[in-house]
Amino acid sequence: MSSLTFSPTHSLFAPPTLPFKYNSTSSSIFAIFSFKCQKHVIPGNGKSGSLRKGNRYPALKLKLKLKSSDQEMETQDSAQTAEISVGPSTSLLSFLCPLLKLFSGGDPSTKRNYLLEEATSRLSTLARLPWGSRAQYGKLGSKDGTKVNPPMHLQIFEFEACPFCRRVREAMTELDLSAEIYPCPKGSVRHREMVRRLGGKEQFPFLVDPNTGTSLYESGDIVKYLFQQYGQGRNPSTGLLESTIITGWMPTLLRAGRGMTLWDRSRKEPPPKKLELFSYENNPYARIVREALCELELPYILNNVAEGSAREELLIKISGGKEVPYLVDPNTGTQIGDYKKIISYLFQTYSLNAL
Repeated sequence: MSSLTFSPTHSLFAPPTLPFKYNSTSSSIFAIFSFKCQKHVIPGNGKSGSLRKGNRYPALKLKLKLKSSDQEMETQDSAQTAEISVGPSTSLLSFLCPLLKLFSGGDPSTKRNYLLEEATSRLSTLARLPWGSRAQYGKLGSKDGTKVNPPMHLQIFEFEACPFCRRVREAMTELDLSAEIYPCPKGSVRHREMVRRLGGKEQFPFLVDPNTGTSLYESGDIVKYLFQQYGQGRNPSTGLLESTIITGWMPTLLRAGRGMTLWDRSRKEPPPKKLELFSYENNPYARIVREALCELELPYILNNVAEGSAREELLIKISGGKEVPYLVDPNTGTQIGDYKKIISYLFQTYSLNAL
């Protein structure tokens, strides 16, 4: 057994072209902060606010005290207009992150103990039930109930091991939205630079919505925006925004930091075309594949196909079944439905050794 079954339909949209080129950048030091933010100055316009120009929300003058359990932030710019203080939980996370890497089994491309992989991923799924398992508002975006996605894909900059990014992916599953995913693992050579250019700082998750001209940090704000914009103003499911240290961090701990750090033999340049992954957030087998995509820093189109999704017919048409994960690689014409084969394919195809 390599996946779960559910129900879903839809057509894919051509991904929009980002208005800048990929550039290499040095890796940043991994840090998680509690901080007070008096004001955020957006580079280039001198205005304060939490959103970039074009946002549908009013600019916010922030005076927040965020707990370390509410946001993961990384920064290389000491000139940021934020007062940063390190709390006890920050010290705990600074201690845990190296340990997670130590216990993660080292090189992700080597032979794995898949019994252990499945066991820890299944436990992670149990920790997050019921979030990220069902599409509740998949057809609310149109009056006739047939339209699923907005005309242009949403763009999410995140990394798989981050509990706050997980919250956004769960909301995307619940709303039955697809998105372009730009993995930003620690040591990223491309996508973290893109986030700095677009938003002015390395903070995750980061949403870009080309349909409304909105760009937005903060997982809670992103979730609320998605439900207001694409869920007809309905509220997120109960508990989605109240992630605790147990439910929010448990998958990260159980998976020993998989999907957190860039693989040292991954290619420096992305493939010409984005891969496509049929998945849903709380599927234990799809989680393992998304971790590999993150560790390789491979941008991809995430097609959510949870129970109740409107995308089921599309998946059946492409794969002949309802099982996820299912990978489509337009660069090689490869289509794979078994998660173990997907992982092997990704590390063999997109390593430096394959060049």
